[in-house]
Amino acid sequence: MHDGWLYAVIAILALTLALVIFRARSFSFVAQRPEHYADTGPTFDPRTLLNGVVRSEGMIYGPTGRVTSRFVMQMHGRWDGPTGILTEDFTYATGRTQHREWTLVQQGDGRLSATAPDIIGEGEGIVSGSSLRLSYRIRLPDDVGGHVLDVVDWLYLMPNGMILNRSQMRRFGITLAELVASMRPEDPPQTPLDEAHHA
Repeated sequence: MHDGWLYAVIAILALTLALVIFRARSFSFVAQRPEHYADTGPTFDPRTLLNGVVRSEGMIYGPTGRVTSRFVMQMHGRWDGPTGILTEDFTYATGRTQHREWTLVQQGDGRLSATAPDIIGEGEGIVSGSSLRLSYRIRLPDDVGGHVLDVVDWLYLMPNGMILNRSQMRRFGITLAELVASMRPEDPPQTPLDEAHHA
């Protein structure tokens, strides 16, 4: 009889876990797909929007939903053909600073690759309609643990030219942090180098 109760409890727990996983994959942040935004506009053009100076303000939320960090960031992008070099300089509310330099390479069909010194391997990006999704693995600085996190960035272009950025950072499938930020390209955006040469 005790065995029967044990099997019933295990079955209920397994069903509950399956429902939680189904909900997370079907109705949450990770359920988004680029094709969901294929018909939206204006079109997200990285060579224009991530070119020149872009200013950003944002917050990072911890696993409990509380704000754990606030920052301002200035990015400078420079494109030559399909290759873009994006430098990011962060200043956090604590006074800590961080620098990152991305190399983006457009692959065609809206796809791009992304590398940076603290990125493991190569990140994968895809542009669809007014959105850009970028997924990659990042190694945190040693002073914050040095852990490796799986990151998904979504950038959404607004009708007024502002970009909204929402990112989730996970480890072993568990969300550890979420970032929300606004990004404002300087007006007017600069022309990519290869286009400027032909102007």
